[in-house]
Amino acid sequence: MKALKYLLVFTVPLTTYISFTSTGWITYSTLIYVFGIVPLADFFLKVNTSNFDKEQEEVEKHNKLYSYILYLTVPTQVAFLIWFLFVIENTTNTVDLIGRILAMGIICGVIGINVGHELGHRSNRLEQLLGEILLLSSLETHFLPYHNAGHHFNVATPEDAATARKNEALYLFWIRSQFMSYIEAWKIENKRLKTSERSWFHHQNRMIVYTLAHIILISSIFYFFGITVTLYFLAAAIVGVLLLETVNYIEHYGLMRKKNKFGRYERVRHTHSWNSNHVIGKLVLFNLSRHSDHHYNGSKHYQVLKSLPESPQMPTGYPGMMLLSLIPPIWFRLMNKKLQEI
Repeated sequence: MKALKYLLVFTVPLTTYISFTSTGWITYSTLIYVFGIVPLADFFLKVNTSNFDKEQEEVEKHNKLYSYILYLTVPTQVAFLIWFLFVIENTTNTVDLIGRILAMGIICGVIGINVGHELGHRSNRLEQLLGEILLLSSLETHFLPYHNAGHHFNVATPEDAATARKNEALYLFWIRSQFMSYIEAWKIENKRLKTSERSWFHHQNRMIVYTLAHIILISSIFYFFGITVTLYFLAAAIVGVLLLETVNYIEHYGLMRKKNKFGRYERVRHTHSWNSNHVIGKLVLFNLSRHSDHHYNGSKHYQVLKSLPESPQMPTGYPGMMLLSLIPPIWFRLMNKKLQEI
């Protein structure tokens, strides 16, 4: 029964259903829910810092229901993407058009990329494939090679594209993180193949496979729906990517690992990620906000991630912090002060 609370993620597709079947301001239901109702609820509800004890953790770690909920998001994401293409083709009102693109983009971020991230950390190849399908729906498949072999290795250092520097504005971070992580993903795959004495131009180069998948998806949308719908899909995918990069920004802002006397970075600790125990955002994002424990052990499943007192805490949940990051002066004033307190 503990797993069922994570079904809360499906409130996002529910609001998107309302967006796709309504007109006027109601098409912004997903935006209002995720960045209005959720942060407001997180602000007033008491934070939850509780963890499973060792016996409970062992039970919940092997509870397949947690994974089944993740699997259920895959057909949901695919179905909503296909529905979006048909709906947006017949949307002529500008207000409705923007509302529905934002709704699809938010699903791409919350389900497509976030759940794709969780499944991409699994060792089971089928689960990894499901994660790749989810990330493909947002044209963000390069996330997997870079995130797993680059970000987790270099996090909280200047070498990591996805770690925001102190006083770095969000809008500049979007560009740096997205383009540099894409370039690094190619380097990681090329190095991996070179180590196994294979050419970079090999069918096992995931970046080649992902690129072909992107081309096939975009070409298919263009063939069946035309250029206008293709551009609307690209707009929704960009919204999802910007949500990802905004989350990257708030997760590690200003936190840097120190070097030892040998010039090597210290091991990643629970102090190198910002955390939040605000209830609603935590559930909707599958405990992503317990980010320090995720970096401490990237293979740990979302349901058993822990809240630890030494982890630096955000003043509110992820959606609220994402909104604050959009206004750099307010963000710098708030978070630079918290950096001094660590």
